[in-house]
Amino acid sequence: MRIIVAPDSYKGCLMAWDVAQAISLGIRAADPAADIIELPLGDGGEGTARALACAVGGSRMVPASVEDPLGRPVEAEFALLPGGTAVVEMASASGLGLLRPDERNPLRASSYGTGQLVSQALDLLFAAQDGGPTPTLILGVGGSATVDGGMGMIGALGARCTDHAGMDLSRRGGGALARVQRVDLNGLDPRLGRVRLVLASDVSNPLLGPNGAAEIFGPQKGAGPGEVAALERGLAHLSDVVRRQTGRMIEGFAGAGAAGGVGGAAVGILGAERYPGIELALEIVGFRPLAAGADLVITGEGRYDAQTLGGKAVAGVAAAAAELGIPVCVLAGEVDESAEWRLPGRVVVWSIAGGPLTRQQSEAEAARLIAAAARRVVALFAIGRLGRRQGAG
Repeated sequence: MRIIVAPDSYKGCLMAWDVAQAISLGIRAADPAADIIELPLGDGGEGTARALACAVGGSRMVPASVEDPLGRPVEAEFALLPGGTAVVEMASASGLGLLRPDERNPLRASSYGTGQLVSQALDLLFAAQDGGPTPTLILGVGGSATVDGGMGMIGALGARCTDHAGMDLSRRGGGALARVQRVDLNGLDPRLGRVRLVLASDVSNPLLGPNGAAEIFGPQKGAGPGEVAALERGLAHLSDVVRRQTGRMIEGFAGAGAAGGVGGAAVGILGAERYPGIELALEIVGFRPLAAGADLVITGEGRYDAQTLGGKAVAGVAAAAAELGIPVCVLAGEVDESAEWRLPGRVVVWSIAGGPLTRQQSEAEAARLIAAAARRVVALFAIGRLGRRQGAG
């Protein structure tokens, strides 16, 4: 039996590569002779870079010293894949997970560290370039702590956003957006024009308005109603200044609100192409050619609910498997019974909980529960295959 193991992380519990190992352990218990291909995935959020590095042979993780959302030193990392591709993960430098709950404040948090991480990835990409194809830098923007319109990121890459006194506001966070009087892009790193920059995001929110960066993502990052309103005004002001002074647009297109406006800055100022994170991940790991002819795909995530259908990793895996006619099992830590299960193809959603468990118990025993669930799934699948063969005979 050939089985593709392609899970996302169980957020706050297990990373994608740990989930893949647990699933494989369960498969081996049910079928020691199974041919297993592990392809841990990410859709642009926390763990994406390392997950892709684990799935692609010849990759390596590169440490990088940058600033966290509050300007403190933090050790981040990015992935360097074969063929001249770097995967930079915003969560590693400017992520919400780097802050304590009481530190979350998008009025202060800056995306400056993400720009530093991009710059260090460019260093390696161009140092390794030997006249081959144009290098690619993939920027995954899930899990950010910021709503600064990407001002910090572009500041670390050479742009200047200044107030009336000429003070650089790059590190000042979303609360400084309304003070921006001048945006100067002349100092932007010239290497940005010689790299294929790709924004990996499953978010289609605009920069402004009721579905925009401040209204939708501000509260998740610690902003109260008054702060959300201030962030909205600041983003609108930054957008207006950028348009008037540079002729570029950081709003007015889908995905501009990703990561508190980093999506708008990446596309409108840095020239990035925007793609769904999971589609990029599936392409990078070679999911379709590797899965062709497989008997089963097992994927998984921490919580299966209506958001799964909105471009998350599991939905992408199910769609790709449906194209190939391969059945899919989703192993989830929690299953929302009210969710409309409209994943394409032949899909079964399986809760890893074998009985009543608290969230704390489930998280503490996640690896064991995942392995046990995978064992049961594969055993049942094998029985079903045997029954079909005997019926056909």
